[in-house]
Amino acid sequence: MNETIPAAFAQAVRRDPTVPLLTWYDDASGDRTELSGATMDNWVSKTANLLADGAGLGQGDTAAVLLPPHWQTAAILLGAWSAGLTAAPTAQPGPADVLFTSPAELASAAAWSAGDRYATGLLPLAMPLRPLPDGYVDYTIEVRGFGDRFVASQPVTPSDQALGDITHASLSGTASARASSLAITPGARVLIDATAHPDPLDWLLAPLFAGASIVLCANLDPAVVDKRAASENVTLILQ
Repeated sequence: MNETIPAAFAQAVRRDPTVPLLTWYDDASGDRTELSGATMDNWVSKTANLLADGAGLGQGDTAAVLLPPHWQTAAILLGAWSAGLTAAPTAQPGPADVLFTSPAELASAAAWSAGDRYATGLLPLAMPLRPLPDGYVDYTIEVRGFGDRFVASQPVTPSDQALGDITHASLSGTASARASSLAITPGARVLIDATAHPDPLDWLLAPLFAGASIVLCANLDPAVVDKRAASENVTLILQ
């Protein structure tokens, strides 16, 4: 079993970089974004390079990710973990070395003490956020200037912290157990209602450690579920 999140992600990409790893739908906006393993790997690498080279962060530093389920949230979390950062539990505001948020979460973000602050509108085609909140850098603009390949100066180990004080080894075990409880199996194509499963453990890590691909749906319209499941070759629906 993979004992770190970067190792699980790397294995997911290696299986077949060309097939969809995460497909995003928002039934309120009509947005659909499909990311192959290779495309997601590019976004994750760019984010890790943004954190390591742009912000000067790494092992032991903390990222607060105040974002809903979204493909950009996946890239940011996986990029942070790849760069050796630990994700801050977001239930209680506190200090963080870097913070990512959206306009909907600005009030919550204001309660955090953070150095670098990035905002994203989570818009179709990763469009820039306009207007940009004062004190924030636009993630979607800034991240594009960084390299598509990331090489960690210190490899992430199972004993490194991944979520607060929880280590990669512990979180990996939890994610695998959660995948089993949700009946996510290797090779599955899982349609996930983002509203019903807002925890990254469900919508990102459990499928990742199970070796499944993800169809993540925000504002899911019940009327389209069966048709979408057929068109996306879905084998499991989590609502």
